Amino acid sequence: MGIQRPTTNQVEQMLDELGISSAADKAEEYLQALTPMFGALEIADHLPDITPPPKYPRGEWSIPLADKNPLNAWVVKSRVEGASEGPLYGRTVALKDTVMLAGVPLSAGTSILDGYVPQMDATIVTRMLNAGAVIAGKAACEAYCISGGSNTSWTGPVHNPHRRGYSAGGSSSGSAALVASGEVDMAIGCDQGGSVRMPAAACGIVGMKPTFGLVPYTGILGMEPNIDHTGPTTTTVADNALLLEVLAGADGLDTRQHSITVERYTEALGKDINGLRIGVVEEGFTHPGGDAVVNAKVRAAAERFRELGAEVADISIAAHSSAGALTFLLVQSMVETTFSTDGYGTGRRDLMAPDFLATHRRWRDRADELPVTAVLLMLLAKHMQNQVGYSLYAKGVNAVTGLRAAYD
Repeated sequence: MGIQRPTTNQVEQMLDELGISSAADKAEEYLQALTPMFGALEIADHLPDITPPPKYPRGEWSIPLADKNPLNAWVVKSRVEGASEGPLYGRTVALKDTVMLAGVPLSAGTSILDGYVPQMDATIVTRMLNAGAVIAGKAACEAYCISGGSNTSWTGPVHNPHRRGYSAGGSSSGSAALVASGEVDMAIGCDQGGSVRMPAAACGIVGMKPTFGLVPYTGILGMEPNIDHTGPTTTTVADNALLLEVLAGADGLDTRQHSITVERYTEALGKDINGLRIGVVEEGFTHPGGDAVVNAKVRAAAERFRELGAEVADISIAAHSSAGALTFLLVQSMVETTFSTDGYGTGRRDLMAPDFLATHRRWRDRADELPVTAVLLMLLAKHMQNQVGYSLYAKGVNAVTGLRAAYD
């Protein structure tokens, strides 16, 4: 990369940017004190980048033409073949275009990352290949994953496979569309605020947002470490359980994972649900913007579970009405992770991708290419910081403990 030492004038400018302009006349003294520290940085700059090499050979990849991509759900097509046997042998999988696949481009739905090619595989990629899967390519997603629709990707809108011109949901739009249209057997989505569940619902398939930390996020672009989830999208519950079995479990790298318990999810298939306890949260049916048809469908589903032997009860959780607002208190952290720290955040011991951070820092020179959704979050985060610092973020983090207890 190369780190150049600053001049005295540059130190003066940095002091001014930090609001320490009163020390500008001491810029030369600061520069002298920094000299040995720069020596350490130069040594570190020449150290090799330690990233695990991919386990399986890479095939050719291509950008599909429009006639081979009718839903605009593919960004890149590839063929990376895994083990010659295993629970996923021969099954084709599409990856959301935030999941690293060594040797194949990744763009996270934005032109700013055009041309970036990861050097490593995400943990879940290795696990699926070990299980015999074939990685068929990268599925389109919303720009920086900041949308519940399917129209912000730099490669264009993703169409709903059941009706062209309609939304496929987001942000894992391409993943759901490719599974629902039968182009792949399975796909990976990522979910911070509905980004697996919404496209699964819009496309009529099964989308799983796993328990927090159950599936390692290593090698996947996140938004905020407290709400990052990745999970399977499939046509059936049975396939969902099978894929989750392959994905789940600690990898020793993702700091989101604590005391992870993994089960054989496929063993639960076909069993009765006698004694299963289901709570129907009353506040979920009264929020502004609620849809009467959706409410009726949910209540009908609850009744169906009761007929099958589950214990179904209406319950009240007062905190549920304001729980959604807590997401907005995380906006500052989301912006810090995605933009201020170039996509990873700091203070974590996760496996990082220096090449990605080096590429993504160029957003500052191409900010006009940012989607409106990202600009809105950046403005909101900046205003919050100007008004109250990080106190609202702290309040939100503290509120989660009480909220979790209320649900439990």
